[in-house]
Amino acid sequence: MSRRRLYLDRCPGEARGVVTLDDRPERLLIRRDDDDPRLLLGARSVARVASVEPALATAFLDLGAGAEAILPFKPDARPVVGQSVEVEIRSEPRRGKQAVARWLGPAEGAPRLLAPAADLESELRVHARDAEIVTGRTARDVADEAEAEVLESVHPLPGGGDIAVEPTRALVSIDVDLGVRKGADAKRVTRQANLAALHEAARLLRLKGLGGIVVIDLVGRGHDGQALLAAARAAFGPDNPGVAIGPVGRFGTMELSLPRRSRPLVEILAGPDGALSDRTLAQRLVRRLETEAEAQGGARLIARCAPPVAAAAAPLVVQLTERLGARFHVEADPASPRERLEVAAQ
Repeated sequence: MSRRRLYLDRCPGEARGVVTLDDRPERLLIRRDDDDPRLLLGARSVARVASVEPALATAFLDLGAGAEAILPFKPDARPVVGQSVEVEIRSEPRRGKQAVARWLGPAEGAPRLLAPAADLESELRVHARDAEIVTGRTARDVADEAEAEVLESVHPLPGGGDIAVEPTRALVSIDVDLGVRKGADAKRVTRQANLAALHEAARLLRLKGLGGIVVIDLVGRGHDGQALLAAARAAFGPDNPGVAIGPVGRFGTMELSLPRRSRPLVEILAGPDGALSDRTLAQRLVRRLETEAEAQGGARLIARCAPPVAAAAAPLVVQLTERLGARFHVEADPASPRERLEVAAQ
């Protein structure tokens, strides 16, 4: 029987929650102190209708303090420009796209946050209500492993072969490769690879926070469409409501539509060019400082990194100093590559 475990890692500026399924990361939840609380999944706010586009059946909302969202509406429920409405965020913003809200009812007054999103601990418990939440060094190691897997594109399949998960503007493409999976019966080996790929695809899409249209290019031909459809329904069942799965097509592909809820994690961790952001590198540096401080007793610690990373780390080091004392110094080294992070005891 499958078993889920929960982990929570906290450090200055960031908290990371992980859900594992059979000891493999299934979900990674990241909250940072500069997140806009109005735009987190489940946050409820009073918003002002800034404009309405009848042709798109969409209203554009002002949530206050520069936060914006869109509100789809039915023809008989068109909002009025300037109207105050109560809404809940049902899909977080992603690169090039605004957050999507759902209508709760009329409201009064200026745009403002009414109720924040669930905290990370509560969000974790949704996935394994009775499980203990593990913290400390173990949680940090699990979160680091989950983060590393999020950033990979090609992932091994149990038994051999791999799948490549590649998001684009239009859809998420998943390619299944048989690799060196062994077996005398080619049809049986192909079937096993495709069934494993569907299970892994569901886990990886949850882990990476990806949704929308997904196209899976299965390996081989002459597929048992009913068996694959049943396997896909079981694999993607935890993502309901909102999952739609099509049959295997004539070219050996399966198309799915998955609900978009959270922001894709690669957008949190990396920039548009795919390189880790200064903030992500700063969080890694501060975690390393914190770990070394706990291991080195009262030693003074010196960190060296690229100037943009040092600038991003500065407010986080202040928080670390408030908790562990004035033991930390970060040196900005113009000659340092962006991803080089050095920590040493003085």
